[in-house]
Amino acid sequence: MNKTVIIQGSSNSFGNTHKVVNYLNKDKKFDVIDLKTKNIGAFEYDFSNANDDFLPLMENIIANYDTIIFATPVYWYTMSGMLKDFFDRMSDLLHYKKELGRQLRGKNMAMLSNSAGNDRRNGFEMPFVESAKYLGMNYLGDTHAFFNGKEISENAKKQINDFRKLI
Repeated sequence: MNKTVIIQGSSNSFGNTHKVVNYLNKDKKFDVIDLKTKNIGAFEYDFSNANDDFLPLMENIIANYDTIIFATPVYWYTMSGMLKDFFDRMSDLLHYKKELGRQLRGKNMAMLSNSAGNDRRNGFEMPFVESAKYLGMNYLGDTHAFFNGKEISENAKKQINDFRKLI
């Protein structure tokens, strides 16, 4: 299969994260899913959100993609709340839908973050690295994009180009 999907987790569908995703995907080889367009509730211990968009989305991702790239802005030194909810919902795949969750084993994960400046803190990638490990996925790496005004920095573009080669 060897198909890649970028999951964009930003509160602004057409903001800086979108610019970075478009730059990474300039050759249109990857599909993009904007979490802002989905109805995904927070994790609930009673799985009361089972009828929202999370499980059908995960079924689609697992069936159609080998590599998942998470794209997120840096909000308060961590991933966006929207993406954190998505990660928390992975618990559905560990308890409520185990057979689906097991199908993540052997798939690839990577992460692309961005902020106005080159100021991502050490350890930002840890939830992605450890989640991949826990789920039996291969963590391919990550990069951080930053901006000069409204444009992606030339240094960040070079890093994204290098990142693209990993995928």
